[in-house]
Amino acid sequence: MAEHFHLNTPLLECLSMSKLVGTTVYLKMENSQPSGSFKIRGIGHLCQQLARQSKGVVCASGGNAGKAAAYAARKMGVPATIVVPSSSPQLVVQGLQDQGAKVKITGKVWDDANAEALRLAESEGLIFVPPFDHPLLWQGHASMVAEVAAALGPGVKPGAVLLSVGGGGLLCGVIQGLKDVGWMDVPIIAMETVGANCLNAAIKAGKVVTLDDITSEAKCLGAKTVCKQAFEYSQSSDLTIISELVTDQQALHAVQTFLDEERVLVEMACGASLAAVYSGLIRRLQEEGRLPTLLGPLLVIVCGGSSINMEQLTSLKHKLQS
Repeated sequence: MAEHFHLNTPLLECLSMSKLVGTTVYLKMENSQPSGSFKIRGIGHLCQQLARQSKGVVCASGGNAGKAAAYAARKMGVPATIVVPSSSPQLVVQGLQDQGAKVKITGKVWDDANAEALRLAESEGLIFVPPFDHPLLWQGHASMVAEVAAALGPGVKPGAVLLSVGGGGLLCGVIQGLKDVGWMDVPIIAMETVGANCLNAAIKAGKVVTLDDITSEAKCLGAKTVCKQAFEYSQSSDLTIISELVTDQQALHAVQTFLDEERVLVEMACGASLAAVYSGLIRRLQEEGRLPTLLGPLLVIVCGGSSINMEQLTSLKHKLQS
């Protein structure tokens, strides 16, 4: 029995991005996890803690959380029910079924699917797997920072960490990881797309808010409300969290550039953070004095994503570039 379900993913130096930013860029390649994204760290950890002797797990997710829950459940030999909104591509549904999960399609957006997952957990006695809002998830995600610290070696720490925010699970996990290795002073650049900007909206409002709708094509960033812990971190004086937005077009451009330069296809949600480098946002933050001019190595979390293939990419291009 493996100690955990996630891999220690490669940390790669990226020369083309380093040139753009003017400092060494390291990519933490979470796209190479067995479920296609970083989610397996937290969800695997949560399932191991809570679901060993259970009747099964239930998770609401049109993407990576569902895939991670299905993967962990299959490895543990427990049944998984994944509730997805009708907006989920057939590719996602198929992928979940391939992992042996039962897929239930409910509602138009994630929030609808989540309500159904909670109902099933209650009525069928299943373990509810939240996609981003649980301390065990954050604890699991924190392992990626420990791996980075080990790979960089003593005395080397990032100048900043760049990541994408959906519901805030990755952000909370990375902060937990920074605490664990004593890197609390490292600024975090938290990226979202316009139209899936629940953290940025909360920071602007000074409180957690719920977006009316997800209008971005980065569907995997599509939580209408950020988790409370992520918002609280954004207000903490002990941390530097820089919240920024890019357009869907910029995120898509980043996905295409990353595919051309690194030969890796990631989804739009991941493109949001890559766009910070490709669109010149990091440079702008330096010019505005929000990041140091002499920036230490930039750590980019390539969170991955399973809901993309060439067909999806082509359809996104038609949608966004017409």
